[in-house]
Order: sequence, then structure tokens, then C-alpha cells
Amino acid sequence: MTATYTWDVFSTLDGFGSYAEPGDWGGYWSKQGPELLAHRAALFDTPQRMVYGATTFREMAEIMSSGLDPNALDEWNIRTMRSPATVISSTLTDTLGWPDATIVSGDAAETVARLKKESDVPLRSQASLSLNRSLMAAGLVDRIQVTIFPVISGRTGISPILAGAADFDLELLEARTLDGRTQELVYRPTLRRR
Repeated sequence: MTATYTWDVFSTLDGFGSYAEPGDWGGYWSKQGPELLAHRAALFDTPQRMVYGATTFREMAEIMSSGLDPNALDEWNIRTMRSPATVISSTLTDTLGWPDATIVSGDAAETVARLKKESDVPLRSQASLSLNRSLMAAGLVDRIQVTIFPVISGRTGISPILAGAADFDLELLEARTLDGRTQELVYRPTLRRR
């Protein structure tokens, strides 16, 4: 059986994954609510393996090792950091304090194809934009889960989530509204052939 690979990404309505400083948006563009946070925590109730590129992994490991009071983190973040992780990187050589991480160098598509064959739990990747755009192009992303926050960050937005992506047809698998304002859309991507 092949493990399902989900690319899980947050976005503004205009497609940005984060914002530039000195933006004053706050986490989740200040639009988190109890329903969103409970839903995110539930996504991590079952075992899964996280897959990261180097940049996102560094950001996550920095949060984990910052000495931040764990009570200040949302439950889903705590559960994410407790999950085993595979980091695909040609620059990292250690796990930066992540308790159950493995660093793998080499071709990302080959690594993820192997993980999908060998893993007995689903695979999930949070953010890791360039990594996941390349995995989508290779046909390895089974689901793209986009959480769209109700903001437009045309002036401060950075990291367009799909910049440089190939063309895809998307089959809508799930759609939900959280806290009456945030949309979560789950699609099955299929590379559009010429």
C-alpha cells in the first residue's frame, strides 16, 4: 500500500504564505479562532510522518528549541513537533534538536517516492513551498490542503505559495468553513499535460 502525501499550506486570498516585516498581521493573519485551532489539532490525532524542506524545518526547529513555554503554542503545533520528520536537505547535517528527525540528502522526488512505498502512516508536509511545488510536478502530492485566511496582503505578502508551479487540474475532495470566515479546501492535483 502506498502512503498518502498531503501538502498542507496556509494562504491569504491573494495566494501569499506569509508577510514581510514590519507587517502587523500576527500569526494566522490574526484570524485564528477556536474552530480552526480544534480542527488543526484533530488533524494530528493520528500518527503521520512530517516531510520538510530545509527552510521550513529550520523555522520549526527554532520555535521548538527557543525555550518558548509549550503552553504558548497551539496544540496542533505541539503535535506536529512530536511527529517523526524526514527533512530533505543538501545543507543541513543535524536535526537541530528535533527529537525524531532524519536528514536525507539527494533527490527529493526519489526520497518521497521511497517514503510513500515504505511508510505505514500518511505523509504530511507543512509549507515547504519549493519542495512541494517540485513534488507536485513529479506527481507525488496526492492532496493539497489549502487553508485560506480572509485577508488580502497585496502590500506586505511574500512567499506566493504557487509561484512557478506547473499547470494542474484540481479535483475538490473536501471544503469547510472554520469560525465562519476561514476556508479549508482539499484538492487532488493532476498535472495538466499539453
